[in-house]
Amino acid sequence: MRRSRLVALPVAALLLLGAAPALAGCSFQTVVKDVTGGNVDLGGNKVPSGFPSSVPLYKGAVVFGASVGSGRGTVWNVTVNVKDAAAYQDIAKQLTDAGFSGQFGAQGPDGGGTGTFANDQYGVLVVVTDAGSNGWVANYSVSRAGVESPSPTATP
Repeated sequence: MRRSRLVALPVAALLLLGAAPALAGCSFQTVVKDVTGGNVDLGGNKVPSGFPSSVPLYKGAVVFGASVGSGRGTVWNVTVNVKDAAAYQDIAKQLTDAGFSGQFGAQGPDGGGTGTFANDQYGVLVVVTDAGSNGWVANYSVSRAGVESPSPTATP
């Protein structure tokens, strides 16, 4: 159990940083499934199964979707195309209209933004950024509220 918790943390970090789209090949998915005991869904260009319906997503093409973990420890990650940098404001409004409170928000000098939102069930980290030739994207990382993240420990 301890091994899978420690391995899940780096896998979740990859998902949160948006590196998963580049690593979504079959061999990577097989390795991750073997290490986590099958608790990963690298869903490709669709919203991963079990994604909370109470978390509104911007209406754009899904670039990548994934989830890792199981039960209350599941973390979902979805990246969607957005029209431009102003989409961050639209997303923040969608989330607050859905009952989420904004915990932190910052906009970049060239637009886009980063914000955290929460309600009594979920925490959401949203990053809207220019993805170069792929246009603007919004990345959503969603976890259940009140779930402690495992902390890695150093071994001598």
